[in-house]
Amino acid sequence: MIEVRPGGRRRIDRVLGPGYLSDLGELTLSVLRERRDEAAQEETDLSYLRRLLHARIDIVRAEQRRRTSGGDESSVVERLAAILADNAIGPATGSGRHQRLEPSRAGEHRRFAEALIGDTDLSDVSTLSDEKLINALNRYADEEVSVSSYRREVQEVMDTINAEIATRYRKGTASVDDLLDTERGGSE
Repeated sequence: MIEVRPGGRRRIDRVLGPGYLSDLGELTLSVLRERRDEAAQEETDLSYLRRLLHARIDIVRAEQRRRTSGGDESSVVERLAAILADNAIGPATGSGRHQRLEPSRAGEHRRFAEALIGDTDLSDVSTLSDEKLINALNRYADEEVSVSSYRREVQEVMDTINAEIATRYRKGTASVDDLLDTERGGSE
């Protein structure tokens, strides 16, 4: 399970740490943007891990359905593209956001998802016992709930920082000209 370690050095520890949102009104606009961008990167990574977990859940459920139907369907491997596409074309659920960033820890997250069920090899789910499939599904589902919860917390951090930035623009203490100057390499 993912956990936040107060005082930890990982990005999630910082973003969800108790002091991250303290005294936002005292921070410079550039520091606010840095924090927002850091939170956005963490949200992107959590979203990626969540998608990996959903894919594994979909694979296990497809194998369970295949067995329930008497095994008449083609193998999960033969239907993999369709299985993984089912959620991609269905209605969106949750608090999805446009991702403009790429996951920064894709390999780490992939290894994490694979390690959740150390003795479950999803490359051939048809060879797994019903009990191993149920255990795999439960572990992936539990982890998905945890990841989704942290993702929502990170999104709340982003929303809070964005609200502070918007307030500064609304009050006139920040301007688009300042932003453009900063983007060009000028000072804030």
